[in-house]
Amino acid sequence: MPSGLIQSEALDRRLLRELPLTQEPRLKAESQSQIQLWAAGLVVLPVFLQAPWVRLNPFSACLFTVVLLAVAIPLGWQQAKGRHQAGSLLLGFCGSWLAGSLFWGWLRAHPSWHLPVEAIALPLALAGLGSRWRLGCAFYLSSLVGTALTDLAMALTGVMRFWPAVVQAPLHEASPLLHSAATSLEQPLAIGVIALLATLILSSARWMHRRGSSGIIHADSWAVAASVLITTVMVDGLFLVLALIHPSLSGLI
Repeated sequence: MPSGLIQSEALDRRLLRELPLTQEPRLKAESQSQIQLWAAGLVVLPVFLQAPWVRLNPFSACLFTVVLLAVAIPLGWQQAKGRHQAGSLLLGFCGSWLAGSLFWGWLRAHPSWHLPVEAIALPLALAGLGSRWRLGCAFYLSSLVGTALTDLAMALTGVMRFWPAVVQAPLHEASPLLHSAATSLEQPLAIGVIALLATLILSSARWMHRRGSSGIIHADSWAVAASVLITTVMVDGLFLVLALIHPSLSGLI
């Protein structure tokens, strides 16, 4: 749980007023950095926890969404800024967790369903951008954008055609299939597509990070979105490397 974030925001208003004005921007920057760190952690968490869990018991993984909601909603209604932000961020993660559990539990062999299922909470996230839950909505929406661009890269490079066979094959057959899919990306056209989309994501993340650091209204939401997109590129890159050198550790099989 995001206890470090909660504790970091436990300073009361009286103490903040006593601090020199020059320290206030530093405190805000530290708080925002912690929020970004937690957002990045929530992007990585499904790779190590949700993926193996869903393969073993997808129904219980879906039910875990209720536990996450039971923690997120009370936290999100707290007056303390840190607790509120932690709850909002966790609520956004609930949407990603539920969608991932549904798809990888029952529809993993149908890549065309990936993005529609991941977008299951899209209407709520768009509506919530103007509410107290905007931080979580920014997390969910940026995660969805990252997923969409990753799927687009897979479709444009031809890797998508390997997907059904890889996820349905026995482990001893899935590893070489996944390795073959990864090596197919070593072609110049595939490398160009990946480089172009990675540049697009990182440029967007840089722009969002600048807005998050500018002190504008809802700056934390921009900072979270930037963190999510950057982490998405890192996770995708790690997945590709693992698929090349040790497919069984990639999390897909």
